[in-house]
Amino acid sequence: MDLHFGDSKPTDEERAAVDALLGPPESSWEGADRTDADLRWARGGRAARDRRDLLLPGLHAINDRIGWISEGALGYLCRRLTVPPAEAYGVATFYAMFSLRPRPATVLHVCTDLACTAAGAGELCAGVEARLGPGSGVHVERAPCLGLCERAPAALAIRAGDPVRTAVAAPATIEAAVGAASGPDSAPEEPPAGRAVPQAGQEELLLLRRVGVVDPSSLDDYRAHGGYTALRRAFELGPAGVIREVTDSGLVGRGGAAFPTGRKWQATASQPDQPHYLVCNADESEPGTFKDRVLLEGDPFALVEAITIASYAISAHRALVYIRGEYPRALHRLRHAIEQARARGLLGDDILGKGYALGIEIRRGAGAYVCGEETALFNSIEGHRGEPRSKPPFPVEKGLFGRPTVENNVETLVNVLPVLEMGAPAYAAIGTGASTGPKLFCVSGSVERPGVYELPFGATLGELLRRAGVREGLRAVLLGGAAGGFVRPDELGLPLTFEGTREAGTTLGSGVVMAFDDTVPLPRLLLRIAEFFRDESCGQCVPCRVGTVRQEEALRRIVDRTGAGAAGDIALLREVGRAMRDASICGLGQTAWNAVESAIDRLGAYE
Repeated sequence: MDLHFGDSKPTDEERAAVDALLGPPESSWEGADRTDADLRWARGGRAARDRRDLLLPGLHAINDRIGWISEGALGYLCRRLTVPPAEAYGVATFYAMFSLRPRPATVLHVCTDLACTAAGAGELCAGVEARLGPGSGVHVERAPCLGLCERAPAALAIRAGDPVRTAVAAPATIEAAVGAASGPDSAPEEPPAGRAVPQAGQEELLLLRRVGVVDPSSLDDYRAHGGYTALRRAFELGPAGVIREVTDSGLVGRGGAAFPTGRKWQATASQPDQPHYLVCNADESEPGTFKDRVLLEGDPFALVEAITIASYAISAHRALVYIRGEYPRALHRLRHAIEQARARGLLGDDILGKGYALGIEIRRGAGAYVCGEETALFNSIEGHRGEPRSKPPFPVEKGLFGRPTVENNVETLVNVLPVLEMGAPAYAAIGTGASTGPKLFCVSGSVERPGVYELPFGATLGELLRRAGVREGLRAVLLGGAAGGFVRPDELGLPLTFEGTREAGTTLGSGVVMAFDDTVPLPRLLLRIAEFFRDESCGQCVPCRVGTVRQEEALRRIVDRTGAGAAGDIALLREVGRAMRDASICGLGQTAWNAVESAIDRLGAYE
């Protein structure tokens, strides 16, 4: 195809950022500054297509180094990868963390989502914006959930450069947020990951037993606490035996869909098409969710071991972890764990001398909630806009790069370790018949001890909230995050299982449990949920693209008026909500009305 590039040229710094990722250009066609190069030569065909997946890392490289992506930098990256500039522009503008307009090198992301809003994010944003006005050298960005809900309100400062520097202020005051933006290097160190686990050190824990106990940077410490026992048993069982054990355990996906993990692995392993891929979804962007972040920061070697087992079971030799761009510490810890595992023969060409080869790569997201949907995630990795694909075909047949793929989130994969360590029957004995094993719950909001809690399936909502120290005046509890639903204070006997929440007309989702007392203005909270879905809709399908806007408009009218005409807007909300649920391509549109509907019907939010 003909590629048409503009006249803008990259700066030396922009060129260096791209070349650091891709290596020096090989010809003038790719942008080499050599007069003797042959412009008739160009990389094409399969060689060009095979490099398309480096587009997202390339955009990160420029944005990290400069702070924004200029036309010249984008054009140079497109030359290097043989990607049409129009397509690359579409990809770059898809993500909230990238900017194609000049901005200061330092960006302060201040969370305005549910837990932070309840904790005073509005006043924090106003105060920070007043302190860091024009000329401060800092761009203040009102951001969706940063995954720091146990320390709300939260702010994340990112200063472009070589290397890029980050700082977190959580819980954030105006002074702490301004300090993080003014000097990321001198900002106070984040508390250890174990601080987010109120149960840290308790013997009955399975998934969180090492968080706050082991040194997350030490492979030796990990192995001293039982690490790599599960991988050795996996090699004893063989791929078919591992899949059988996972199937017999009853393990289902922990991301919300609750699909049987063993069935997914078996369906992929049985595909004759090669190669197979394993993708770990660490892009938890559901407001109120932070369990995967805590596992990545507090026990990263557990994820590396679990990915190795899953890849071995499905005969995959390449695994990718798609991690949130807002998780700098988790990214650093995981990179270190992968490097250490590779150096010690636990990754690479001959793992533990068993003749099995595996490489694990990391891909960073850049602020797109919809990329939590598995096919949107595949598109993002491949260098396209993160828009969901129509199914069928399903990922087990044609997933990443059109090949059979297993996609699991962090919590699901980490559950594989106790399955193999204790055996399927013992694991299946935990929880209930339909919901087996332990579950992680992200508790935040109006509680004394927010954090990640591990309980067996079947524990009640009231039991969990008592552990977290729920405050007086409880008004509502949001289960499952923005895509979930509200329950009343008189429903705390609800069993926390997939089947129990379904029977109660709500959802367990990814494990979000967010408590709100009577000081939180519920109508404003519902409007924030609607704004979130409007912002995060990828715009691919009409029901979601238009419906999320209409939902926000109706809720804003209800909030802004004294109540006259609310009945008509509620009727409109129901009609729009049904259309989104029935006709949207992916779960974003299908669940965008859930929380609002439950607030109207269960809580009487506008009565």
